[in-house]
Formats: sequence, C-alpha cells, structure tokens
Amino acid sequence: MKAISTIIAIGMLAFFLNTQAYATDAGHKAEALEHAEEAVKHGKMGHAKELSEHAKESLMHAKAASKGGADAHMDEAIKHLEEGIKHADMGHADEGTKHTEEAISHMRESGPKSPH
Repeated sequence: MKAISTIIAIGMLAFFLNTQAYATDAGHKAEALEHAEEAVKHGKMGHAKELSEHAKESLMHAKAASKGGADAHMDEAIKHLEEGIKHADMGHADEGTKHTEEAISHMRESGPKSPH
C-alpha cells in the first residue's frame, strides 16, 4: 500500500512540474503573439520603426518559448521574425509585415515539443 501511495505522489509531482514548464512556454508564446500582432498593425500603416520594435519584443519572447519547450513551429516563427526585423530596419514595412504575419501563423501552430 505504501508503494502505491509513493507511485501516485511521484506521478502527481511529475505532472505538476511538466505543467509548469508548459505554462511558462505558453506565457511567452502569448507575449510573442501579442507583440507580433502589434508589429503587423504598425507595418500595415507603413511604420517600419514601430514594426521593428514590436517584432524585436516578439522575437525575445519567441526565443524564450522555444527554450521553454516549444516545437519546430516556434523555430520557424523566429526565422520569420528575424527576416521581418531585417526588412523593417531597412525601411521596408511591407516586406517586414509579410514575414511577421508568417511568424504569427507559425506561432499559432506551435505547441510543446513532442517527447519522441
């Protein structure tokens, strides 16, 4: 009976530790999405500087989400954010917006890395 209680306790501990890691990833993903969406709004208005600023904030959170256990979609989002920032810094709001929109698409598809 004591062994069963121990197994249940260990299982619950593992569950809660895993849930906390996913919650951290989800928080960064939400922040990344929020800033990316703001970047797109500014990009569509032709505000390359603001597009770059929000995309950089989004990139910071996307990288944290990736380190926190997000899957390959977040890695793709990071690549598009980097491209979007590069174009925005050159004053190309339209091209920067396209890459940031693609990043948003990948962020929305992102989930935790598969254990396989």
